[in-house]
Amino acid sequence: MPTITVEATGDMPRPLLAAAYVRMSTEHQQYSTENQLDTIKLYAAAHAMQITRVYTDAGKSGLLLEGRDALKQLFQDVESGQASYTTILVYDVSRWGRFQDPDISASYEVRCRQMGVSVQYCAEQFSNDGSPVSNIIKSVKRMMAGEYSRELSVKVFAGQSRLIEMGYRQGGPAGYGLRRQLVDAAGVPKYELELGEHKSIQTDRVILVPGPKEEVDVVRQIYRLFVDEGRSEREIAQRLNARGVLTDRSRPWTRGAVHQVLINEKYIGNNVWNRTSFKLKQARKRNDPQNWVRADGTFPPIVSELQFRAAREIINGRSYRMPDEEMLRLLKIIHERCGCLSGLVIDEAEGCPSSSAYTYRFGSLLRCYSLIGYSPGRDYQYLEANRRLRLLHPNLLQQTIEQIRAVGGRVDIEPDTGMLAINQEIRLSIVLCRCQFTSAGARRWKIRFDLGLGPDLTVAVRMSEGEQRAIDYYVLPTVDMTASQLRVAENNRADVEIYRFDSLEIIAQLSRRSAHRRAA
Repeated sequence: MPTITVEATGDMPRPLLAAAYVRMSTEHQQYSTENQLDTIKLYAAAHAMQITRVYTDAGKSGLLLEGRDALKQLFQDVESGQASYTTILVYDVSRWGRFQDPDISASYEVRCRQMGVSVQYCAEQFSNDGSPVSNIIKSVKRMMAGEYSRELSVKVFAGQSRLIEMGYRQGGPAGYGLRRQLVDAAGVPKYELELGEHKSIQTDRVILVPGPKEEVDVVRQIYRLFVDEGRSEREIAQRLNARGVLTDRSRPWTRGAVHQVLINEKYIGNNVWNRTSFKLKQARKRNDPQNWVRADGTFPPIVSELQFRAAREIINGRSYRMPDEEMLRLLKIIHERCGCLSGLVIDEAEGCPSSSAYTYRFGSLLRCYSLIGYSPGRDYQYLEANRRLRLLHPNLLQQTIEQIRAVGGRVDIEPDTGMLAINQEIRLSIVLCRCQFTSAGARRWKIRFDLGLGPDLTVAVRMSEGEQRAIDYYVLPTVDMTASQLRVAENNRADVEIYRFDSLEIIAQLSRRSAHRRAA
């Protein structure tokens, strides 16, 4: 249950009534709901408060409000006037949430205060009395809470990438014909994990091994029918279903299910990860192949690499022989027949190139959609913009390096962070800022700082509409930046404009070496 009620007792004068809110995700033991509540109870006793209700969100991430039913109930009780308490006790500022936008956390407190309910942080060293000092400390704490999540995300990603390169599996089902094998820290096999079963010891790892012989034979038969006999994915699926063979999900085979077996590199023993990402609970995105994390030949293969490459060539060849106009015409037909488009819908369509073939030919599915006049119902234009920015970033990086070297400066690229180390003294981060529009049509740019990487300077490049060219450059010292992001308009305050430059010449000038006569 997310909430419990505590009855007031005793003949003493009625104390101030309060509610407690506790949240724990998967963090350190200090943040267990029991430890939080113990601290809150001590605070309440010291301040003559009686806790009448406890709202508990256990095992919930602080990155979003979604899924935190107890916090939603708290807001509903407060804003509906049903709350009997006048104060909410919280362990610390981070328990509201570790939002990337600190204003979200601040808004939660404001919602309570507007209804006459105050908020107190029981484990903090400041009093939440509305004074300028407490407001400043709260703002810093909120940014620190968000930065903690971002830094943790970076560390977790680095750790997961390292495990992938070592040949260990990171999440997800094994797939038909494969099984997840649990191994200990020394790599000694323990036992196979069943579907939905997870490891229980932190130092244990998971690898992929061939499954039952009958499943392995089916996988090999799929490749043989497709490569040697020229059968289509749909024909193969029909043949398997006629024999009563089910997928690893105990479902009938479909064209898309067969297609996935034919294109997944795990069947030749390759460990590939980060095809898609969902960092910090933001929008899920499909990553470009150059951003995938991979280790080849780490698992026992089921099919030969020659067969796998042959199948891939056949799949890619279906689109190579087809003109662009014909591919788009087929896409229109699928849209008219199904009423919507997605990668799965395209893969299931008979006689049509795969979704990966469309991506390879046109750059992305979103571009294909726009070419046939289809809108997927959500504004995915930012994905296209981000893709263009990723393509521009290496060129801009190279231009900066050439300018610095031209004046005698030394530049090294840090392999782990991609930042520039100039003269072994200055660490420089370059970020490209896409142009966005307000509802009134005004242009805006959002600058995000990689504060967790500790750059000395951040060069924010304001891009024109459509990411066609750089408009200007903001050279921002980290020491002067008090927030994790900065929004700029076409015209800004003087204390922002002092950092704006029309070219990157300022970086070259900062890097210039001057000769000095040696002192006697």
